[in-house]
Amino acid sequence: MTETHSERDDVRDDDDARANAAHDDLTGGDDDRAPAVHDDVVARVLARAEQGSARTAIFGQSAQALQGLRAEGHDSDGEQFDREERAALRRVSGLSTELEDVTEVEYRQLRLENVVLIGVYSGGTLADAENSLRELAALAETAGAVVLDGLLQRRPHPDPSTYLGSGKALELHDVVRALGADTVVADTELAPSQRRALEDVVKVKVIDRTAVILDIFSQHAKSREGKAQVELAQLEYLLPRLRGWGESMSRQAGGQVGSGGAGMGSRGPGETKIELDRRRIHSRMAKLRRQIKDFTPAREAKRANRRRNSVPSVAIAGYTNAGKSSILNRITKAGVLVENALFATLDATVRRSITADGRLYTLSDTVGFVRNLPHQLVEAFRSTLEEVADSDLIVHVVDASHPDPAAQLATVRDVIGEVEARDLPELVVFNKADLIDEDRRLELRGLEPSAVFASARTGEGIDEVLAAIARLLPDRSEQIDVLIPYDRGDLVSALHERGRVLETSYEQDGTRMTAKIAPEFVPVFEPFRAVATVA
Repeated sequence: MTETHSERDDVRDDDDARANAAHDDLTGGDDDRAPAVHDDVVARVLARAEQGSARTAIFGQSAQALQGLRAEGHDSDGEQFDREERAALRRVSGLSTELEDVTEVEYRQLRLENVVLIGVYSGGTLADAENSLRELAALAETAGAVVLDGLLQRRPHPDPSTYLGSGKALELHDVVRALGADTVVADTELAPSQRRALEDVVKVKVIDRTAVILDIFSQHAKSREGKAQVELAQLEYLLPRLRGWGESMSRQAGGQVGSGGAGMGSRGPGETKIELDRRRIHSRMAKLRRQIKDFTPAREAKRANRRRNSVPSVAIAGYTNAGKSSILNRITKAGVLVENALFATLDATVRRSITADGRLYTLSDTVGFVRNLPHQLVEAFRSTLEEVADSDLIVHVVDASHPDPAAQLATVRDVIGEVEARDLPELVVFNKADLIDEDRRLELRGLEPSAVFASARTGEGIDEVLAAIARLLPDRSEQIDVLIPYDRGDLVSALHERGRVLETSYEQDGTRMTAKIAPEFVPVFEPFRAVATVA
């Protein structure tokens, strides 16, 4: 869900000089560019939904990979800074994904958006705020943007008008103009009034973290249900952000003076465009909710079938880009899409696997989580997250190389709690163990003593993961000893298919088998119970 904007004017020579000096100081200057012109967002969204046409991304085509992010630690801001210094905009190093060695013609053909990231933090350390902004940079890159710069400001709370405050908003305007950026992305969700006020100052498009996440979700949803859930979340986000409600938009008018109208000569054109947009959005949202509800019986039937067959289920959950799909591929060779991008998996992928002792179970790869996940997305993807709630075991995959794994663990567990799955058994797997040293392993071991270290890339620790899954999975089977006549080969086949055959011998009256099967299949074999042989 996005708004388009007019192409920025050619950058003047003196602007080039300012761009080179942008990382040294923030200079002032008036911008004579007109505000970005907004297209009819609602009409495009609804038309695309009705016609099934391709989506329009916030950030256009895919961007180049983020350059290495340097995690510069800051234990504290320090009380030695005065109030003005602490409130100053701070640049976050290592965020730039600006293209190199690309001609202007090639660049314009790529149609990439150049973005500047902004964030406001009041509590915590500067290092925590920088990690959050780096995650936003990864989100923006996944959506297809080129990150030019990142700015942080410490203040007690975001300014209710322009998010940064009027003075810092003007400084941001200078940075945007000097760098040639065409989009500003805020690290937290902006109120509609904040977004409009900030756009009026910086003269380019302003979006927030939620809009970026919604855009990425819309890129990666593959199933009909996933696409419907994403579109519903997009419309819920867009509804309070429709622009134009004011003096420039004439509402419905008319009626007699005595009945609340303004009398003759004051009738407006009837339903205004924004009212029409809202009505169309509400209508579309109602239709999407009906569609999503219609998907429920088929999904529940599949789960009921798995429960009826007593097949235990394992849900692979974790922070986005932690390597869940890679772990699933290592365990089951499922061939699931593995991509170094956030939210590459949205629709749950279910595969079958077998423990070393022959027990069948299912593995499902679910949508990745992220801090400050928009509430409407949690609600929209509740049906997908039900795979976690209905499982017998949660394999919680964590990126061992991430600078703040504890925050990732907490974020995922919070979302798991929202779908009432907090009491399920959990196996923590620190993936990407090949990227960390022994000191880091000791630190993570202290964080999660029972965790397993693994690497989906090298195969390290995969056997330990499988052994832990087998140990934690519930074993509901019952052991039986049967003598099946030779003319009932169908029962022998069924026992091999539905159970775990522990022992087989061939006697005069038939095939004697010792096996473990699900309780519901025991009555089928009851007539063939073997009588113990007396020595």
